[in-house]
Amino acid sequence: MRFGKGRGTLIAGAAAGAFLMVMGSPTSANAAAVRTYPIAPGYTVNVRSGPGTGYTIIRTLPVGSQVPIFCQRPGETISGPYGTTNIWDNIDNGAYVSDAYVNTGSDGYVAPRCA
Repeated sequence: MRFGKGRGTLIAGAAAGAFLMVMGSPTSANAAAVRTYPIAPGYTVNVRSGPGTGYTIIRTLPVGSQVPIFCQRPGETISGPYGTTNIWDNIDNGAYVSDAYVNTGSDGYVAPRCA
């Protein structure tokens, strides 16, 4: 269960179904349909090569960052400013951040599951 998520507007209608996936990775064709979400204020966030802290850190997002979410998948359970969750957000090809640090406005999935 997650606590403290703000309530925001979710993608609805045709835009929500417009995601194209190629081998589980985002494609440039769907970039216009993808919404960006803010990282928790005051936090730098590690971007990892997979959905857990055992994966390599590939970069760090600075304070004030916003990220696109192309797809989401379950992984290691993490506690952060938006609660405790096992949801990981795919923000680029092979790049994941824990949803516990992203204000999506929901306690659940807001994007398709990664393949």
